[in-house]
Amino acid sequence: MKNLIYFLGSLLSAVAVAFLLHSWLAKQNDPGYVLIGFGHWSLETSLTVFTVAQVIGFFALYSFFRLLGVLIRMPSQFAKRRRSIKFNRSQEALVAGLFDAADGNWERAEKILIKHAANSGAPLLHYLTAARAAQSRGALDKRDEYLKKASEQSSDTDMTVGLTQAELHLSEQQFAQALETLGKLHSINPGHARVLKMMHQAYQHIGDWEGLSKLLPSLQQNKILMEGEVKLLETQTFSRLLKQAAAQNDEQAIQACWESVPNHIKVVPGIANIYFAAMIAAGAGANIESAVIKQLSRHWDDTLLMLFSNIDSGDVAKQLQTAEQWLAVYNGDAVLLSVLGKLALKTGQMEKAEQYLLKSTNIDASVDAYQILGDVLLAKGEKDKACEYFKRALELASREVISSAESISE
Repeated sequence: MKNLIYFLGSLLSAVAVAFLLHSWLAKQNDPGYVLIGFGHWSLETSLTVFTVAQVIGFFALYSFFRLLGVLIRMPSQFAKRRRSIKFNRSQEALVAGLFDAADGNWERAEKILIKHAANSGAPLLHYLTAARAAQSRGALDKRDEYLKKASEQSSDTDMTVGLTQAELHLSEQQFAQALETLGKLHSINPGHARVLKMMHQAYQHIGDWEGLSKLLPSLQQNKILMEGEVKLLETQTFSRLLKQAAAQNDEQAIQACWESVPNHIKVVPGIANIYFAAMIAAGAGANIESAVIKQLSRHWDDTLLMLFSNIDSGDVAKQLQTAEQWLAVYNGDAVLLSVLGKLALKTGQMEKAEQYLLKSTNIDASVDAYQILGDVLLAKGEKDKACEYFKRALELASREVISSAESISE
């Protein structure tokens, strides 16, 4: 249409110029003539005819070359138009696919997105959305195929495909594959918030506490979690690591793990207890006896007190003496009195042990106190009394189990 307008405009201009020249020359008394010779040939005509012929010839040549240019450009224009049509269709397909995916029409979304991906200006978006759709309908092989095609469309430093791939693996609980991808992304951008958060989730799900402990500084430095969340995660991570070391029943492994725990976590109530319990179970209680005493002086704790009584010390009498010094402050502590009875039993001081244990049970009866008191009386030869206290221990333990079961059922 544009070319036709140009042609008509040029034709009208040529006719107008020819008419004006003809009119002007016609008004002259002697408009003149033109003679052209070429070899044996010659052409003679009036100036008026020659001028009009020149204008018409120029128009003819101009139109010819313009038409020739249009014909030459026509194949490329057709190809460009076809690409434009395909591009527009791909854009429409992308919008339709996104709507279908949002509506849960996974199969239709996947089909339309893949069909037009090659002609799209954003093929990466087509493949990634199709991968999500394929996973949503359970076609994991297709998902991996689309992710592979998406990776071919992106550069080595583009994290978009990797992030989507890791997210899809996590949602399918494919933690090993997710961590493999996230490890590569972490090497590209160690401070990427989303990468760190997904690594944290994956490590927690598989229980890789050692890997999580190495990730903790990055989580804190890049403010992926709130300060309180980081401290809670640190506590959980290092407590699990200590329990894993305790399961090895190896003093050196336990000690090495404890040394890796940050100082601000060591003072968290309960963390030190795990370490002390592990060392005692590994037969290295004597090595941490002074540390237990120091910890009790900072933080009075019943569990730690019981651990102190379980230490296989080389000098039980000194242990008893140390514990008796605490009576000045914690005279009415039933657990302390029970521990004193246990230590007195170890030293062979039966009367003292019985007195401490009776005071403990009078203040707050416990299964341990009744059992130890039964052992004391049995050692003294008072079997009937010993059996009575063993019976009380059993009854109290049964009541505690029933109470615990009822609280869980509620």
